[in-house]
Amino acid sequence: MAFSLNRAQIIGNLTRDPEVRMAGASKVASFGVATSRSWLDPAGQKQEKTEFHNIIAWRKLAEICEMYLKKGMKVYIEGRLQTSDWEGKDGVKRYRTEIIAENMIMLSRKDQVGGGVASSNATASVVAGNSESSFPASEERAQRNIKKVEEAADKPAQEAEISIDDLPF
Repeated sequence: MAFSLNRAQIIGNLTRDPEVRMAGASKVASFGVATSRSWLDPAGQKQEKTEFHNIIAWRKLAEICEMYLKKGMKVYIEGRLQTSDWEGKDGVKRYRTEIIAENMIMLSRKDQVGGGVASSNATASVVAGNSESSFPASEERAQRNIKKVEEAADKPAQEAEISIDDLPF
């Protein structure tokens, strides 16, 4: 049997407020998150690229996203990738890849919208997951993880080291 892994982890800013609807008896929230990276090109000019991710959250996590997330907030999302396909009205097959969120950590508060990663005085307000067996991290652990993410983000890619203890789950 071959081993496979389907995991996505992103930290970015919400591009829109979560849209919540009912799918049968369950709530489902959809929203977008933008992630950016920057680098120096061979001429020494700073370049930046932004990626836009479609996020889907189900059940309790959808309710939490609906209550707490707002456009511009910084969040950590962990989940799995899922690609859907359909045929458009023009007969062309279309694809959409989404991250099905399993965990979400708020890295900024509602009053910090657009303010970046939470400072040492701010807390990660919500640690949430879809799994009944997942235990929310303590506020102290969330603060340690935020600090480690901030420190890693300040280092060039080749210098940043992340250990298993750095992971927020």
